[in-house]
Amino acid sequence: MCVLIMVVFGITRGNWLGGILAGITLAMAMLPEEFPVVLTVFLALGAWRISKKHVLARRMSAVESLGAATILCSDKTGTITQNKMSIAGLWVDGKEFNIDPLQKKTLPEDFHELVEWGILASRKDPFDPMEKAFVALGESSVIDAGHLHPAWDIIREYPLSREFLSVTNVWKPAEENCLDVAAKGAPETIMDLCHLEPSVRENISVQISKMAEQGLRILGVASGRYDLGHELPPGQHDFDFKFLGLVALADPIRPAVPGAVKLCHEAGIRVVMITGDYPKTASNIARQIGLVNPDVSITGAEIETWSETELCERVKDCNVFARVVPEQKLALVQALKANGEMVAMTGDGVNDAPALKAANIGVAMGQRGTDVAREASALVLLDDDFSSIVSAVQTGRRIFDNLKKAMSYIVSVHIPIAGMSILPVVFQWTEVVLLPVHIVFLELLIDPACSIIFEGEPGEEGIMKRPPRKSDESLFSTRTVTMSLLHGFVSLLLVLATWIGAGKLGFGIDAQRALAFVCLVMSNLAVIMTNRSWTHSVFYSATVKNVSVPWIIGIVSIFLALIVSVPFLQNLFHFSSVPVWALLSAAVIGLLSITWFEIVKFIMRKRGKSLI
Repeated sequence: MCVLIMVVFGITRGNWLGGILAGITLAMAMLPEEFPVVLTVFLALGAWRISKKHVLARRMSAVESLGAATILCSDKTGTITQNKMSIAGLWVDGKEFNIDPLQKKTLPEDFHELVEWGILASRKDPFDPMEKAFVALGESSVIDAGHLHPAWDIIREYPLSREFLSVTNVWKPAEENCLDVAAKGAPETIMDLCHLEPSVRENISVQISKMAEQGLRILGVASGRYDLGHELPPGQHDFDFKFLGLVALADPIRPAVPGAVKLCHEAGIRVVMITGDYPKTASNIARQIGLVNPDVSITGAEIETWSETELCERVKDCNVFARVVPEQKLALVQALKANGEMVAMTGDGVNDAPALKAANIGVAMGQRGTDVAREASALVLLDDDFSSIVSAVQTGRRIFDNLKKAMSYIVSVHIPIAGMSILPVVFQWTEVVLLPVHIVFLELLIDPACSIIFEGEPGEEGIMKRPPRKSDESLFSTRTVTMSLLHGFVSLLLVLATWIGAGKLGFGIDAQRALAFVCLVMSNLAVIMTNRSWTHSVFYSATVKNVSVPWIIGIVSIFLALIVSVPFLQNLFHFSSVPVWALLSAAVIGLLSITWFEIVKFIMRKRGKSLI
């Protein structure tokens, strides 16, 4: 088109220099070079903004993708809860002892052995909050009873595994010829390791349910001995264990989580809790934070028995998954994605990496997460707080909305510029309206406007009260393109009317150009202001704080006033002096270009709908 404009202009007028300038002007007017600038700036600043909400973006695309999330799958411990565990109760042979941190009670001797072996089933210098709780209780309650063994050494550890949800430590006592073996873990696993009779299991299960219904995390503890002269067995099941009792740990929920969950539900985002805890414990926590259907849960054992098709069907309505091992998270993610969900998944361990990679948005824990989990994720939660994810989702929605506004603005402002570059050639006017210097001035306005003003806009009212957008939704939806084209063509018609009207009033070519340019610039500024919100009026938007707006509009207005009044700049822009009334008239005409859009917004507001 540019070459065609050059040739046609040169042949029809014999002015090849003018043709070259007309072609260059059209090229500058048509090429939307702002698109890559906007995308880069928005995502970079978006990553910076969510970092202030304690979320680190490892992949830029995740910043924008968050706004489309339909499901947030979260760990319980440390994300929904504070991961500040304390032992709230002990149970041994039908005897129960409740521990209130505000009331210092002496721990009865009957419970000392349970605490002792719970400590032996932990690391020597624990970093896990659960093991720290054992040590804290031991140091405060049984330190003088001879049940603590700082001089003993661990000679082997049997870690938590898919088959056994328990941890076993083998210790070499200081002065004995046998090894002490301590185990703690899921009560059903500990009961299995101890080979308990069904009737005994039933009695213990009743107590487990009673504790779990209070939202407490339940662990079983067992002890054993092993001959020092024999080689250690390959697995935990080969030891001869004695069941000692149950330990209930309290882990309070984070205060901001119930509000964050409510916000998710209002935003059409389903919240799913995945935990390794007992189902009734998980249901109690789910009830506290306000999950939908908190009493309906699925266990890892059930997931193992179902086919992929059956799992996809079962996960549609369940929001609580208990006794889930990390490897089963991948199956859950795949089932949710197969149902068409946009899944954000949290994780912290090495075994969580496949699920984090498979999720649309993997979120690793920054404080307790492993390097492998962080490498597999798109986002890192620096404070391990669920509410930070919700804040990031809100930011993601805001970024996408503002991207649409910026893109719409770019399209709309190029139409009158390109139109006023083509029309003189099409209608064989003796003079072109816009020259390269005019386009340069406009570009200095357009680039900072779309990349700084729109990026800095706060979220639309009710941004978290509408359903998630579709993951494949385009920035250039039919509505967005329609609004952009209408903005552009209305501006073009008004600039053209100003040019023609100035000619009919007897103004010269340079005066016509000055008035048309003033109209174009003011129309540009008006589109900026009205595009700041697709919900509220331009007058309301003017009251919303955006630091860059007064600077950019003020600078542009000052420079516009200078180029139409200072002789040197008038010559540079091919303008001539114009009466003030004419300049003001052209400015008002430009500002009126957004009247139709303000009427549309008003009608949509009255109907309770939004254009965005």
